[in-house]
Amino acid sequence: MTRVIAARKQRNFTAGEPMRPPYLILLPALALMTAGCATRQIQNNQGYIADEELANSVQPGVDNKESVQRALGRPTLESRWDPNVWYYVSRNTKQLAFARPVPRDQRVIIVRFAADGSVSNVERRGLEHVANISPNSDKTPTLGREATLLEDLFGNIGTVGAAPGGGGPQ
Repeated sequence: MTRVIAARKQRNFTAGEPMRPPYLILLPALALMTAGCATRQIQNNQGYIADEELANSVQPGVDNKESVQRALGRPTLESRWDPNVWYYVSRNTKQLAFARPVPRDQRVIIVRFAADGSVSNVERRGLEHVANISPNSDKTPTLGREATLLEDLFGNIGTVGAAPGGGGPQ
C-alpha cells in the first residue's frame, strides 16, 4: 500500500518543481473573461429595417396600398382606429453587459392613405418624439381607513352573529 502512494507522489510531482496552486492559473482567466464582458457593447436592431431609398420612393398621390407594400413590405403596425394608417417602426439600441438597453435611434414612417387607397401623406418621426415615462413606485392611495395587520386578523371577532338574524344562538 505504501508503494502505491509513493508511486503516485512521484508521478504527480517531480523533484525541484514548485507546486502551483490552481487559483493562480484560474485567476488571470477569470479576469480576462470579466473584462471582456464589461467592455462589450451590444447593439440591437428591432422592428423594420428601413432602406432609405425605398422609403423615399413612396410618393403621395402616386402610390397605393399595394405598391407601398411591395416597396416597404408589410407594416409593423396598422392603426387600430383607422385601417388607412400604416406604421413602419425601427429602433436601434446599445447596451453594456448587464445594463438596460439605451435607444440610440428610432424611426417611424407613417403612411396615410385616402379613402380610394392612394397615399395621402408620408410622415417621418424620430427619437425626439418619444415620451420618457417613469412610473411612480409609491403606494396608490385608497379610500377608507388603514388597518394594521392585527386589526385585519382580529377585526371581525365579535361581529359575526351580532346582527339580528345573524345566526347566533336564540
